[in-house]
Amino acid sequence: MRRQLVPVCLGAGALAVLLPAAHGEDLPLRKPGLWEMKLVRNGSGLPELTMQHCTDATTDKDMNNTVSPMAKQICSKQDLQKTANGYVADSVCSVGGGTLTSHSEITGDFNSAYTIVTTSHSDKGLANLRDLTTRLEGKWLGECKPGQKPGDIVMPGGFKLNVKDAEKLKGLLPK
Repeated sequence: MRRQLVPVCLGAGALAVLLPAAHGEDLPLRKPGLWEMKLVRNGSGLPELTMQHCTDATTDKDMNNTVSPMAKQICSKQDLQKTANGYVADSVCSVGGGTLTSHSEITGDFNSAYTIVTTSHSDKGLANLRDLTTRLEGKWLGECKPGQKPGDIVMPGGFKLNVKDAEKLKGLLPK
């Protein structure tokens, strides 16, 4: 699946990263099951955020196909290239009245764990993203919990969102 990092607000908490399409290489699909995603945003003053995401191959592909059009609308550059250690992604996007430039280094096997370290700079509009380093650590926990379906993301405090509803999230993107 082709992915790249694009900051997107998701209501109260905020998934600071979605992994939509990029031009160039393809990332492997994540192993189906329950993934813990821990987001650490250095330099923002924002707390660490830990989420759980139930996924399968179809959901990972659907995330790409749903979010990709949003990214294409706001990003003038989306590149993903394979390296000796993993992948490197670079993007330039218009978000919140400014330009957000990001560089990401992606490592891991997508079967048990992966890490995405992103350095972002915003020229204006997004004060808390002016110079920000984000680390997303994904760890496979096992099978999805009873009652969970592929696409379910459980945020801190129990807030649940299904990525298949991403079409509804377009209105939450900063203009």
